[in-house]
Amino acid sequence: MSVQSKNPWKEWLVLIILLIITALVAILFPAHQSSILKESWSLGKEMLMILPAVLILMGLFSVWISRDMVVRHLGQTSGIRGVALALLFGATPTGPLYVAFPIAAALRHKGARLSNIVIFLTAWACIKLPQEMVELNFLGARFMITRLILTSTFAILTGLIIEKILDRQNIAPENRKGDD
Repeated sequence: MSVQSKNPWKEWLVLIILLIITALVAILFPAHQSSILKESWSLGKEMLMILPAVLILMGLFSVWISRDMVVRHLGQTSGIRGVALALLFGATPTGPLYVAFPIAAALRHKGARLSNIVIFLTAWACIKLPQEMVELNFLGARFMITRLILTSTFAILTGLIIEKILDRQNIAPENRKGDD
């Protein structure tokens, strides 16, 4: 993974495609233009407010957290402790999922095991400790604990399966073209 991409357009391709799709949908459905533009603007503002803080945190992460620490706690030999930490790190923060992807990329770059990264992302998307308390209040302890156990189990299984598939196909993130 490099700081500077060989093809600068590659970095902007998804944004350009999304802008084109948004424009096409707005043209094809003129009755919904105002709501499309309003929602697009709202999401854009949200991202512009959150991403600078994420970039600062990523910079601090790259300086404060050593590769050895990541490898020791989340790397190939981290075992069940790495799985537990990935679940905890994913479940603790609150915030939109797109914040987790740069963190996951930094973890991968520093040597975290692929399954632990998938577990981290899945936990971020599906398990939020502050929201668990709300769930407990509205749906009860039995429901919350059952869902938490099942979600955690499937997060772990998903991580292990994805790691096996990518290893078998030899397309683990460090082997893909464009990451050098």
